[in-house]
Amino acid sequence: MADYACINPTKTLFKPISSSSSFNYTNKLVTPNNWNYKPKSLLNSNTKFPAIYASSSSSTPKIDVMNKVHVNEDIINAIKGSLSNCLSETNLIDTVPGLMSKTRGKVRDIYDGGDFLVLVTTDRQSAFDRVLASIPFKGQVLNETSLWWFDQTRHITPNAVLSVPDKNVTIAKKCTIFPVEFVVRGFVTGSTDTSLWTVYKNGVRNYCGNAIPDGLVKNQRLEKNILTPTTKAADHDVPVTPDEIVERGLMTKDDYDEVSMKALSLFEYGQGVAREHGLILVDTKYEFGKTSDGTIVLVDEVHTPDSSRYWIANSYEERFQRGQEPENIDKEFLRLWFKDHCNPYEDEVLPEAPEELVCELAWRYIFLYETITGAKFELPNTNVPVHDRISQNVSSALALLR
Repeated sequence: MADYACINPTKTLFKPISSSSSFNYTNKLVTPNNWNYKPKSLLNSNTKFPAIYASSSSSTPKIDVMNKVHVNEDIINAIKGSLSNCLSETNLIDTVPGLMSKTRGKVRDIYDGGDFLVLVTTDRQSAFDRVLASIPFKGQVLNETSLWWFDQTRHITPNAVLSVPDKNVTIAKKCTIFPVEFVVRGFVTGSTDTSLWTVYKNGVRNYCGNAIPDGLVKNQRLEKNILTPTTKAADHDVPVTPDEIVERGLMTKDDYDEVSMKALSLFEYGQGVAREHGLILVDTKYEFGKTSDGTIVLVDEVHTPDSSRYWIANSYEERFQRGQEPENIDKEFLRLWFKDHCNPYEDEVLPEAPEELVCELAWRYIFLYETITGAKFELPNTNVPVHDRISQNVSSALALLR
């Protein structure tokens, strides 16, 4: 384990919230007057999920958006109107006093504020270890989705949010992160080089220390959830076994044992919450860090559509029996589109994602946020340029924290 800036500068780091603290978003966050965060109930027990899916067997994803319910036309129009106005880059160094440096990750821009880190979640969409496109409102969705899950999972592990001054921003205390991503899987699926289905169809039967039986097919549920850790090598993820993690000094055995238990518990809890809302949490990744007092904390993001795969529960079994791809509300269909149209790992220049797919992904992210949290997605005030809004809110929050 080493300093965060040396190990993995693209990842986010947080200050832990005490497990005994009573954290809720309405009375603990540093919230500017122009952002009244008031979650409202959106979905009811009669909600029917849309039929949306993608298959790599065709040249373009098959997307049926006609059955969407509770579709707010204001949101749809806002998505279309924001295609050319996404938060793709930030430069708070020039607009917020006291920030010393910027590290640009695939999705987050991380600013060093001395005792604090300012983590801005942008609208950049990443996959295959690179940026594919910019998705309207994606940064806000990820930030607010993670906040909800951080609050819901404090009984499993301390989380680390210190302040949330803006829809796209989290302010955090610095900590040291483990150079290991804890990927938890419940199904044999995926399309990336490190996905379980990819390695399984290539003949691998022991993956990251897990014995995988013969005879499985794509999208099949595993007998039990498994942990498949990865670490960074240059600019891509590399699978690693628990023994290798300890032998290479990436983590101590005690730290690995504690974190692996937390990861599996978080995933099981997340699956339960998803199931209650008609969804299947298929797989996800977690990252953990250690504070100066030795406390292990959950960092980065939790159960977002960027870090996780979600399927629609009520159609999974029938589609699986027919050999069809599950209905999904994550970014998998965009991954498949790029795999059908280029080599996303090797091509220097990628094709531009079709506008229809970008809008669809923006809607799916909002749909997932509202489905899981029960809160209505609140569109940002477009009268103030987003970079100006973030700069103002971050400056105000840092002034209170210092």
